Amino acid sequence: MKMLSENVKTLFFTDDGKIPNHPSWPVLLYVGTLKEPQDALEVFEENGWKNGWKNGVFDYHHYHSNTHEVLGVISGEAVLLLGGEEGVSVTVSKGDVIVLPAGTGHKLIGSSTDFKVAGAYPDGMEHNLKKGQPDERPEVLDEIMLVPLPKTDPMFGKDGPLLELWKNN
Repeated sequence: MKMLSENVKTLFFTDDGKIPNHPSWPVLLYVGTLKEPQDALEVFEENGWKNGWKNGVFDYHHYHSNTHEVLGVISGEAVLLLGGEEGVSVTVSKGDVIVLPAGTGHKLIGSSTDFKVAGAYPDGMEHNLKKGQPDERPEVLDEIMLVPLPKTDPMFGKDGPLLELWKNN
């Protein structure tokens, strides 16, 4: 299954001195691609993104320097600030999927009371939690660059747009 290009949005962020973001790969926003949002974890798992969970998004800036992350909106809607304080506010709703490359800051700004997401990581990688503290550097910058290109797209497996949009540089 191939995804139509108009259904995927890309957002590039640069290092703001606190939140490193990914130097090469954009955030991918798949608008309305989860037709059965309650099955998000199963879809991700089928496509090799494991170690899944269901919950919300932290209301403080954070990122993972050792893995990429996919978030699928199961219910409700929310405004997320991506990329750090100088980033972009994005409204997501039931059925939307966000793929965050390693290092990308994300923070919940506000949400409906029923907002819930499912999250997972390529090959079930364990994730760390970084908050943009000065003592995290320069180690996190090296860690981010060591996170490999995923083998599959979390929604569309080997045929997904992630593999084209996140080519190795």
